[in-house]
Amino acid sequence: MTTKFFEKLSINLNELLKTSEEYNVIIEVGQAPNIQAFKLHSIILSFRSLYFKDKLRTITYNNNNLKIIKQANISIEVFEIIIKYIYDGTISLENINTSVVFEILIASNEFGLEELINHIQLFLLENNTSWLRLNFPRVYQASFKDDNLKALQQFCANIFAKHPNIIFGSDEFLTLPENVLVFILKLDNLQMNEGKIWDYTIKWGIAQNPSLPPNSNHWSDEHFLALKNSLQNCLPLIRYFQISGEDIVEKVQPYHKILEPTLWTDIMLKFMAPNKAITSCVLPPRINLSTTLLSWDIDNTDISEIESNNATELTNSGNAYRIQFVEKLIV
Repeated sequence: MTTKFFEKLSINLNELLKTSEEYNVIIEVGQAPNIQAFKLHSIILSFRSLYFKDKLRTITYNNNNLKIIKQANISIEVFEIIIKYIYDGTISLENINTSVVFEILIASNEFGLEELINHIQLFLLENNTSWLRLNFPRVYQASFKDDNLKALQQFCANIFAKHPNIIFGSDEFLTLPENVLVFILKLDNLQMNEGKIWDYTIKWGIAQNPSLPPNSNHWSDEHFLALKNSLQNCLPLIRYFQISGEDIVEKVQPYHKILEPTLWTDIMLKFMAPNKAITSCVLPPRINLSTTLLSWDIDNTDISEIESNNATELTNSGNAYRIQFVEKLIV
């Protein structure tokens, strides 16, 4: 039977961090005039973080036999917490401001600290869902930069599905990264009329091609091809056979040239002869969920629904806001 003395080991490594004995790496953190130099050890950094392992491989020692790394994008407060975890394997988040906890998560993701990434995501989802909702644009933008924040992505998916106008109705929608739009279009429970989903998808595609003439009646085949190329990963995700006939005529028909000819033929056939067999892939209808609303109690004034992401941050000098959620958005 193996006896483990991790607590003593953790204490010893924490002392090494504090004393900086035999250090051979200096990491400069923060931005002028608030910059702090941390005296660290390459052997610990390399074995605890692939990020630092790769970084140190590319840096040569200076005349003082030291390697210098600059991390201007990380705050001193955040780095102090992370470097302590790297050395002694401990972290306490309970008394840290949630905004700082989220910054620690982003930095942990950059440094490839998988164990810490999973721990912080779970901590935020169990203790700080109100903050995550209030800062939703910041949360989803960070969550979809890569696929390491799966738990937060699922949290975002639940909000996307139940409150799609938070994204589709926002000022940032037209600059939404393609991977986020594709993620949303894949949601089987997206609570939006399919005709509107098509409409917003077309608007997003057009925004990616600013040289397109404003009137699609004046478009050439090359213009339609440009739009089709921009939407190549989005078009297969539209539930065409769930779009109403009126929307097919008014919204889809003007852009039918971006669809494969067989698909457009099958769409027309569906409405002219519903019982005829078609060859195109028919995606299932999106699942209709019961509406879940946010209720905000502000000085005893109830606001039943917030549809815009402009409501993610509410400030009002002199008023105390009490946020009451009727139902959790994440189930």
